[in-house]
Amino acid sequence: MLTTKLVGALFVVCGLLYMAGIAVYRGQMSEPHSSNGESAGLEPRHRGLRFLGLKANWPGLVVAAVGAVMLLLPSA
Repeated sequence: MLTTKLVGALFVVCGLLYMAGIAVYRGQMSEPHSSNGESAGLEPRHRGLRFLGLKANWPGLVVAAVGAVMLLLPSA
């Protein structure tokens, strides 16, 4: 029973880390310096919120959901 909870917690953490890694490592975070004097920020101009979508994050969501089920399994 304790092993199931530990593995479930590990699955939840791994799923969250996977989703965070996808969000962080998706594309370049900075643009090259522009010659017209504008200061380039760290965020690209056209990034949008697609990195938060279900298409990119479904493996992490599945792993986290399996971990949540494993955490709830001993109490049922």
